[in-house]
Amino acid sequence: MGKLGKKARKFARKKLQSVQRMKRKKNSFFKRKAPSHKNLGATEDSELLEKPTVGQLSGIANDEVILNNFLDTSSDEGTDELVEDSSDSDGFLSEDSECPYISDKEDENIFGDKCDHSALVEQNKQLAAEIEQHKKKLERLLKKDPKFSEYLVKQKALLEKSRREENSSDEEEGLHSPVEDTIEGKNEEKPLSSSTVDVWCWMVLEQPKGPALRNLLNGFHAACQYGIETSGVSSQKVSSREAFSKIVTFVLLEADGIFCQFLGLSGPTNKEGSLNFRNKSEWESLRPLVKCYLRSSLILINQVTDREILIFALTRLRSSLKFFSDFPSLSGRLTKISVHLWISGDEKISLASFMILRDISSNLSSDWVDVCLKNMYKAFLRHCKSVEPDNLKHIKFLVDSIVQVYSLEIQRSYPNVQSSVQQLANVLKQAIKMKKKEDLKKISCWQYILCTNLWVEFISCNARNHDLQQVLFMLINIIRGISHLFPGPRYVPLRLKCVQMLNRLSLSCGVFIPVACMVFDCLEQKTSGSTGTRTKSVKLSSLLKVPKHLLKSEAFQEECVLSVIEILSAHFSQWKHHVSFPDLATIPLILLKKFHVKAPSESLRRPVKRLIDQVERNIEFVAKKRDEVSFSPNDQASVEAFLQLESGANTPFAQYYVSISKNSHSRTMIGG
Repeated sequence: MGKLGKKARKFARKKLQSVQRMKRKKNSFFKRKAPSHKNLGATEDSELLEKPTVGQLSGIANDEVILNNFLDTSSDEGTDELVEDSSDSDGFLSEDSECPYISDKEDENIFGDKCDHSALVEQNKQLAAEIEQHKKKLERLLKKDPKFSEYLVKQKALLEKSRREENSSDEEEGLHSPVEDTIEGKNEEKPLSSSTVDVWCWMVLEQPKGPALRNLLNGFHAACQYGIETSGVSSQKVSSREAFSKIVTFVLLEADGIFCQFLGLSGPTNKEGSLNFRNKSEWESLRPLVKCYLRSSLILINQVTDREILIFALTRLRSSLKFFSDFPSLSGRLTKISVHLWISGDEKISLASFMILRDISSNLSSDWVDVCLKNMYKAFLRHCKSVEPDNLKHIKFLVDSIVQVYSLEIQRSYPNVQSSVQQLANVLKQAIKMKKKEDLKKISCWQYILCTNLWVEFISCNARNHDLQQVLFMLINIIRGISHLFPGPRYVPLRLKCVQMLNRLSLSCGVFIPVACMVFDCLEQKTSGSTGTRTKSVKLSSLLKVPKHLLKSEAFQEECVLSVIEILSAHFSQWKHHVSFPDLATIPLILLKKFHVKAPSESLRRPVKRLIDQVERNIEFVAKKRDEVSFSPNDQASVEAFLQLESGANTPFAQYYVSISKNSHSRTMIGG
């Protein structure tokens, strides 16, 4: 089939539905804004996306913004549009005429159709070396003999005169049309063959400060747009996939080292030292080259679909992150692209993107911490509208990533955390007060639960080293309020998740939280009635509300019992060596024995009986040790030191809890 004509291609772009769908899908994530004609004469530093200030980044602390984030994110989907860098250039650098272009046809004429590629590279290297030697000889002659210099000037003038005469004679003969003469040297595309890339790479390695670096970066810019339509005028055109692979691989591997060699940088730079290179005199001449490389790399990771190339580009771009400090708009684009790739389901791409986001927060100015926090939080809330068993691991990774970034600078992130938790509390108060169906739906959704779980993880990781008591007690009240707001049997998975979050806070902060009554409330409702029919195993990890057809099934009842045993075991394990263990375990032990009597099947009674035996043995052990002490309950220091030597011992209850954790049948909280 022949190539489509101009009108046919235009019709396909405008009319075909498949093309329009693909464009809409692409623009939904990466919508670009072209620079206006009025700004074409602006300087290179005029950026559409200015570096935000601390005042401009306080939007996440606004209650209304956060409420919209996790309850209605449809209006925010367009806020992550990528803003193109506005400058006075089209991305290409001025080239040096000394760098050779070797077309594929010339290779065939000189070396034959079946030429050896390695031999071609060697001959190109020899030719370049001979040219360099010839130049050095001429320079030595010029220094020794001034008359020879005058002779060369005269010969050069005569040569230029003869060339002008030849061009004028060609015009008279009609060999060149007027239109071609006006666009010659401007619109002409130079073929970027594999041989040309080999020669340029060799020249850059031999002379990093030579003229070949500009041509190589221009070729890299053209390669990053390989296969896509561009509105700008390109001076180079990649002729093959082999040339694309060579130039992209070489530039991504070597560019950062060459730039550092120019500036005399060695080793990684921290936040304080990342701006030192901007004070160097070499930076002014190197800045356009660095900007071309960074902008081309962003185009590459924005457009490329190959997974391996994308991971490689992200990894290499991370090493050049220090240079983004001088380009605020490029830093903003990198942040938004990285957030989009981080939220995607691919494990390696998400990890590579997160490393960039973490380094942006750590090594660039402090304002970029707020940018990363805001964008990551919004993207997470848009992503967690629904949970499936297949994406539980990815959601756990997203939660850990956000917690790690928020933990970099607690003083800057804590107001955002406090404001978000306060908004969660306001939504819960509204639901408890009004008890309308719409308000209850805002609580019993994955966005609300996962947001609560996110701050539980944040508090758990930082409570020991920072004063987070205010947010801690707010979260405890929120979780208990959620549990009491949904009492029915269909909301057992939701209440079990609440209990596990309370256990997590209790363990990390050392605060006693009574959870036994909440657990047995779930257990009693599921054991009343008939045993029902046998169905497949039920996964509570991806459920907030149980379908009606599963309420009376044996599989669901068994899953509830095993989950309650696991939660109670974690609760008892935390306080197994505390002086008050016999007191806090008395009532739960009574309720366990009652349930053991009423259990409808032997498969449910057996694990409950095992837990009862272990708790009774631990009560006897602690009670015996407590009878031997002489301090009063008011002696807080002695109470805290009670059985501390045995806390790390391999006690029977510790062994029991390890076995329960390994053989867990259900993880009722995300990433449990």
